[in-house]
Amino acid sequence: MRLLPRDQKFFDLFTASATFSVQAAGYLIELLQRDEDDRWAVADTIKQLERQADEVTHEVVTRLDRTFITPLDREDIHLLASRLDDVTDSIDGIARRFQIFKPGPSPEGAVLMAGVVQRAAQQLLDAVRVLGNGRPRTVLASCREVKRLEEEGDGLYHGWLGRLFDETTDPIRLMKWKELYDALERTLDVAEDVSNVLESVAIKHG
Repeated sequence: MRLLPRDQKFFDLFTASATFSVQAAGYLIELLQRDEDDRWAVADTIKQLERQADEVTHEVVTRLDRTFITPLDREDIHLLASRLDDVTDSIDGIARRFQIFKPGPSPEGAVLMAGVVQRAAQQLLDAVRVLGNGRPRTVLASCREVKRLEEEGDGLYHGWLGRLFDETTDPIRLMKWKELYDALERTLDVAEDVSNVLESVAIKHG
């Protein structure tokens, strides 16, 4: 039984941020599957989600300033909020590249990698939903799955990047899609960074 109240709103904010990441990842898959002319609206939707995620992160920082007793260490709260926001930022960065590059039809490998990004984002959401409920094993299981998905994404990245170089004769298309594959792979790295923070928090406060 706690003698002093602790602000549980932080966990709701983590969940909100992770939810935006899952939604953005879903729209990323849609963006990859759309024709060139239909991608702008999807990219704009991802941008809106990115702005909402930024607002959540700002609220976390503001709440930290006015909360005397926090449910987690202050530095862990700030780091987790920042890393969760990075996932949506990274997805938005991919959408921006599509608007700049206009790369044409998506290779199957890019769609597959976007699917891995979405699954990783969902695992992060599953983890933060139970972070404040004293269920560290559930959090750690989701973290392990994110790490596995990052490895799956690495395999897709290397395999499909090799195919891109083998099969693409247009050097401009090659350059564009290499950058997009790189951005997808970096997004999975960002998701793994979140899982590392979550793992540390779960062990520390479990």
